[in-house]
Amino acid sequence: MDVEQKLRELPGWRREGDEIRRTITAPDFPTAIRIVDAIAVRAEELNHHPDIDIRWRELHLALTTHDQGGLTELDFALAARIDAIAAEYGA
Repeated sequence: MDVEQKLRELPGWRREGDEIRRTITAPDFPTAIRIVDAIAVRAEELNHHPDIDIRWRELHLALTTHDQGGLTELDFALAARIDAIAAEYGA
């Protein structure tokens, strides 16, 4: 898998070691929580769960496939879904 190519397809995401990370800024705190809720639904569908740190209206997300020891296609699939959710909520 070409991680750099995958990242070019996902603006806003960056690689840090064996993770990809992105910060999403929501319009306000309630919207940030709704975004997290929507991400949780998609993560459950994929059985792949991001690390999420909520700081007021900023969401710091990190994705990696722990049981595979690094990045897999699943991380990039969830990242794309997260991007779609963020766009839906105006973040």
